[in-house]
Amino acid sequence: MQLTGRTRVAGAPVNYGIYRTADAPVGPDDLLADLARDGYTGVDSGPIGYLGAGQALVRRLATAGIGLAGGWVDLRFADPAGFAADLAQLDAALDVFTAAPAGDARFAPRPTLACPGNPARMARPGTPTDLASALPAAAWPDFAARVQQAADRCRDRGLEPVFHYHLGTDVETEAEADRLLELTDIAICLDTGHLTLAGGDPVAALRRWAGRIGQVHLKDADLAVHARVRAAGGGLMDMVAAGGFCALGHGDVDLAGVLAGLDEIGYTGWLVIEQDAPEGGALDRIRADQHANLRWLEEALR
Repeated sequence: MQLTGRTRVAGAPVNYGIYRTADAPVGPDDLLADLARDGYTGVDSGPIGYLGAGQALVRRLATAGIGLAGGWVDLRFADPAGFAADLAQLDAALDVFTAAPAGDARFAPRPTLACPGNPARMARPGTPTDLASALPAAAWPDFAARVQQAADRCRDRGLEPVFHYHLGTDVETEAEADRLLELTDIAICLDTGHLTLAGGDPVAALRRWAGRIGQVHLKDADLAVHARVRAAGGGLMDMVAAGGFCALGHGDVDLAGVLAGLDEIGYTGWLVIEQDAPEGGALDRIRADQHANLRWLEEALR
């Protein structure tokens, strides 16, 4: 595959169950050392501040020989007042990302814009979709205008953002991602696991979104675990804790088809391996999975 010459591979703090800067089970230096030892060349920021900021961040990344792939920033796009208040949070994240510029612009950090959790959808994530909790059709133009405003704010700082549809949020399904792409010029973060559990087809979607994919989160997913947790009344974090996002090659995502499709469309940029883990997960298992995930990808790309 020519994909190997156009991509770099990153890991992520979420793989270690790190969702908050406080009480992280692994410190940033140890996490970066793990990634470097396994052969990863990049990292997602995780919660803003976890890896540090400014020159401290630059030194930490340089010591590990790791690039910054970008990171998650959720903004209340459905709430005008909340969105206005959240712009300070976006600016703080952009300060972090611009402190660590890439030598190659193709691998500059990608601000990964997303929605915060919608409680109703967090309680019943993925397919079948509860349409009663979906964003009303009349709300979409203003919602999308705020996404566009945030995207333009990123570009004003010299960074190209992506939007991450995500289980349990206002943009969860393939159709909702399509609608956002119709109404804005932002690129999409192709997350293979979230799309699969929301009833989508990552291979078909990536071909339809060719030219609009600015970041890829390679993630496998177990449909049987998802269905079992949903049937028992569990929410998103229950599904994560049950292993709904499994090691690469152990789930139901057609990852080989995804990689072939990305190669066909000429995707260039970061491949971020993600395997959302619960807080307090067993670190030995987590480290083994992340080592195995990279080995799986290297073999798949041969």
